[in-house]
Formats: sequence, C-alpha cells, structure tokens
Amino acid sequence: MISITPSDLGAQHSPLPEGCPQDGVLKETLQKDIIINGTTLKPAPIIKLPYQPRLKERAKALRQAGNLPEVLFWMQVTKKQFHQIDFDRQRIIGNYIVDFYIKQLGLVIEIDGSSHDDKQTYDKRREAYLTSLGLKIYRITVDDVMKQMDFVMMGLEEYIIKEYGTQLS
Repeated sequence: MISITPSDLGAQHSPLPEGCPQDGVLKETLQKDIIINGTTLKPAPIIKLPYQPRLKERAKALRQAGNLPEVLFWMQVTKKQFHQIDFDRQRIIGNYIVDFYIKQLGLVIEIDGSSHDDKQTYDKRREAYLTSLGLKIYRITVDDVMKQMDFVMMGLEEYIIKEYGTQLS
C-alpha cells in the first residue's frame, strides 16, 4: 500500500489523487485513438486526478437522484453509445463533482440549468481549478437537452473533433 502525505501533493489541503492503475492494459485503452466522422482524435488522458473520498456518497446520491436532463443525456452516451467513448457520470475531481467526464480526452461535460443561476463566482473558481488540471470543459444547457437532443449530440461531436481531432490522410 502506498502512503501519500500532504507534502507529496504539494498543498496541505489538496485532495488525494485518484488515478488509473498504471498497468499497461488500462493505459493502452486510454491511449487508443477514437474516430468520429472520419476524424481521428488524439487522446489526452490525465491519469492522476485529485480525488476527495468524502464526496463519494454525494456523487452516488446525485447519480441516484435522477436529474432528468442528466438522465436523458446519459441515455445517449452510456455503454459507449456515442462513438464508442466511455463516459463517467457524477465524477469526483478534487473537491468537485462534475456531471460527466471522458477520461480518454480529459473532457468534463456540464449540463447547466437553474442550479447555476447566481453562482457565477463559484462556477468561475471551479472552472479555473478544473482547467488548471489540464481538463477541458464543454457546457450544455438544460433547455437544449430537453428540447433538441440531436443538436446537443452534434454540438458535442463538433466540439470534440475541433479540440482533439486530426484529419485522416
């Protein structure tokens, strides 16, 4: 068992790192290219992310709560239905829980609704923290999920291709 001290993390109050095991199989899976509409994506996995174990029950409760827009989005992407990409739901990253996370790309997907109203300062601090880890963030509105899911999925496709893609020759 590896013991991690706060000094190993660089800050006294940093959450513990939650990483993928360093075995070759999992690392190879995260490095595997993804192809969307003829465009090869270059994986950008971030192997070790900070993890706060005290948030585990909260993340589980959020998954079970069944927030309708999140459930509808999840139905589109679960079980690698979206271009064989693996999505995590209610993923703990540091002191935050993100709606969805794609390990292979280091991409956070947030579905923004009324819970984000009047929380601009919090959202900016949270976004700054996540981007400081090398993550990218893609935001989707609740209205779009509820009224135009096809548009949401096409927009996500386009964003991923733009941010991670290289054209095949």
